[in-house]
Amino acid sequence: MDYFRNLLGTQPGDEQPSSHETFQIERLADRVQTSSLLEDRRDAVRALKSLSKKFRLEVGTLAMDILVKVLETDRGDAEIIGYTLDTLHHIMSNEPSEEDEMATPESVELGEQFTEIFIKQHENVGLLVSLLEEYDFHVRWPTVRLLTVLLTNRPKDLQECLLVIPMAVSKLMDLLSDSREIIRNDALLLLNQLTKGNANIQKIVAFENAFERILDIIVEEGVSDGGIVVEDCLLLLLSLLKNNTSNQNFFKEGSYIQRLTQFFELDNAESHNKQAGWSAQKVTNIHLMLQLVRTLVSPSSPQNQTVACQKVMNHCGLLQQLCAILMASGVPADVLTETINTVSEVIRGNQPNQEYFASVLAPSNPPRPAIVVLLMSMVNEKQPFVLRCAVLYCFQSFLFKNEVGQSQIIQTLLPTSADANTISAGQLLCGGLFSGDSLSNWFAAVAMLHAILGNTSQREQLLRVQLATSLGNPPVSLLQQCCNMLAQGVKLQTRVGLLMLLSSWLADCPVAVTHFLSNSANVPYLISQVSSSEGDELELIVQGLCAFLLGLCMVSNDDQNPSFTKASLKEIIQNRIGLEMFTDKLTSVGKNESYTRAAKKPHLHYKHPSEIVFDFEFTGLFKHLENEVLMAVSGAENMGLKAASRREHESIVENYKELIKEQDQKLNDMSQQVLALQSKHSAATATIEELRSQVQQLKDQNSLLKAQKGQTQGTANGTGVESLQREMQALSLQLKEKEEQVEKLKNELTVSEAKLLSQGGGGEGVKENGPTETALLQASLSRLNSDVEELKKQCTQKDTEITSLRSQLDNAQADLVQAQSSATDNQGSDSRVQELTGELQRMTEERKQLQERLTKSNQENLNLSNKIRVLEEGKEAEAAEKGVLREELDTLKKEQDDLLVLLADQDAKINKFKAKLKELGQEVEEDDDEEDFEDEDEDDA
Repeated sequence: MDYFRNLLGTQPGDEQPSSHETFQIERLADRVQTSSLLEDRRDAVRALKSLSKKFRLEVGTLAMDILVKVLETDRGDAEIIGYTLDTLHHIMSNEPSEEDEMATPESVELGEQFTEIFIKQHENVGLLVSLLEEYDFHVRWPTVRLLTVLLTNRPKDLQECLLVIPMAVSKLMDLLSDSREIIRNDALLLLNQLTKGNANIQKIVAFENAFERILDIIVEEGVSDGGIVVEDCLLLLLSLLKNNTSNQNFFKEGSYIQRLTQFFELDNAESHNKQAGWSAQKVTNIHLMLQLVRTLVSPSSPQNQTVACQKVMNHCGLLQQLCAILMASGVPADVLTETINTVSEVIRGNQPNQEYFASVLAPSNPPRPAIVVLLMSMVNEKQPFVLRCAVLYCFQSFLFKNEVGQSQIIQTLLPTSADANTISAGQLLCGGLFSGDSLSNWFAAVAMLHAILGNTSQREQLLRVQLATSLGNPPVSLLQQCCNMLAQGVKLQTRVGLLMLLSSWLADCPVAVTHFLSNSANVPYLISQVSSSEGDELELIVQGLCAFLLGLCMVSNDDQNPSFTKASLKEIIQNRIGLEMFTDKLTSVGKNESYTRAAKKPHLHYKHPSEIVFDFEFTGLFKHLENEVLMAVSGAENMGLKAASRREHESIVENYKELIKEQDQKLNDMSQQVLALQSKHSAATATIEELRSQVQQLKDQNSLLKAQKGQTQGTANGTGVESLQREMQALSLQLKEKEEQVEKLKNELTVSEAKLLSQGGGGEGVKENGPTETALLQASLSRLNSDVEELKKQCTQKDTEITSLRSQLDNAQADLVQAQSSATDNQGSDSRVQELTGELQRMTEERKQLQERLTKSNQENLNLSNKIRVLEEGKEAEAAEKGVLREELDTLKKEQDDLLVLLADQDAKINKFKAKLKELGQEVEEDDDEEDFEDEDEDDA
């Protein structure tokens, strides 16, 4: 025990087990292992369970292997299995004890070590999976809890084990259909642990109809108003969909996006009352639902996948529901922020969705466009920082690949579209750009940047924007006002925003460059900033951006301004700044950590205003033009041609990069599918091997049974034939009784006929005696019908016996084939064949006798029909009674026809026996009388 204590670590806490307690655990483990009484073993396991929480190390080292053996041998007793599973759970669980408030590192390490020992034997995991088939609550629930603990401690190892166990994931998925909520809820936690970080398991779970089941549970639990169960379901959906393109496509094609619409149906009372309907759990559920939508339309997903999901969300009304929450009052700020981010990604790059968003109006008086309301929040420094970032992201997404939207925004900045009675987006952007809040300046500058990004015509239109100054002074252009703000030495964050706006404005726009160079103070300011060698990290960024802007003035210069031509600017940079310093300042921008962070994704995920420096789209522009600026400044000849050639080359490279990216994505998808198929193939191979072993065992058992059966085959065949002979004799007796009853009925009909003839026209006598005689006839026919029913039952039993005899003949045939290869067995097989041949001949003779009796019965029935016909020609008063008698007689004929069918089946089976005897090499005599009799039957019919 000391060795295991040193190996696995000491028990958490200062308390150590006494020698008596250790001896007690050893004695209990020995009782579980050696006791022959189930009750004794059950009591011992119960005692170990009570000690396992306090003495995990001792119980685990002394009894874990024994407890696993109990799971194998005592599976039929649910109580002892439940105690065993609970004990193993206590040993491996990292949950804190009642004395501790939280789990200690030693406790966590001990549970992980016991888990590793347990999982090393893959059969143990398979045993737990097989226990999930048990419906008993005391078995299934502890099994789910134990598997969850194993996954928590060693997720990768257990995931690999479950992948190779046949139908393991399917059995885990079946737990979601359990009617007991506690098992279903714990199964959700188990599946959450199972699907983390394993794309193959995620796909298997998805194809086990997981989406349908999980969404049904969410609806049953009350959707967003539900409790922790809804949260667990949403976490599982996120785990299945995040970074898994295959599952996202399956979710879309399965029409599950349409079912998300009901998640965001909020009551009017909830949206207008801040206190009602927004509990902490509801806020959490709404957050997860919004993250689920964002996962499907994430900008990092393949473009075709994102566009398809965006289209479905618009058509099914999900975008409309999100916009309704966006414009509702009383929505918590964090929910509103996440909703804005979600709407941003639903409309990003999708023109129909962007058009719908532009048409959304806020419920104000007068109604304002949603874009205007959002921009009012962005430039308001009193609003939460994360909310303002979300609004900017929404504005960027609205303008992404949306030239119509860009034009609409720029038009609100022009004087001709200005309206003093309404607040426009352009007024809000200008107000934010020149406000005293540096963050508002940055937000407004970046928003304007996106309004002109990649759109040369709107860059030129923006040059027409004029800003009013103090009374008596002429208006100033927007471009000049931005340059004036830079020269005034505003805050660094404001300068970064203005420099990004100016750089995007001047890039590939010679007209804007000419306007910028027309102010003689702009170039000296840029040169002074680039030449400066002092400042902190943010100041160095400003200097690098100034170098970039100065380089753009040279690259996009059409030499319209004689003071600052390309050649003169190049000379100024080389002489006054120096090529080396210019290059260092320019390249330092791309090396900055803030630049790298901003270039990862378009979403502005910042926690503090000081973290905001660069814009995502600007980083792409800078990367695209940086080398072009360096080449222009370096003094290469024919720079314009080279720049154009390089730009074309970079465009081609970008296209190939996109193509390669799509191919890589497809290759990854195919690789994941191959891995999934390989896992399924491994599981199928294991199942086939298991089935082969079972088939081999069955073959061995079959061979043993044949060997045992060979000794008693002759006796069994003789017994079967004798039984069949007795059954046929009983059938003959029953037919004989039937014949006697028919004869009796014949006599009664004769007497009735004589009475009718003697009475002649005496109608009254006929009326008196007719019903009595008819009743007697009906009673006789009823008895005859019951006899026929019994006869049919006997025939059915006889058919069963014939089937048994056929199986015996098959066995005899198998024995005969074996006998041909072994000379010693030939005589025994021949004797059995001769015995069966004799019995078959006797059965044929008895069948002939039965057929003859049946023929006589048919003739007598024909006579009875003739006599009934004579009776029908009598008095009209007896017509109804005779009609009933005729119907009953027809019924009798039908039943006799059924008897003929049964006898024909018997004849067919006898012919099969003859054929089998012929196959065994025996000669069978053909029965000519039988063929003649069949011909007579056909004539009678």
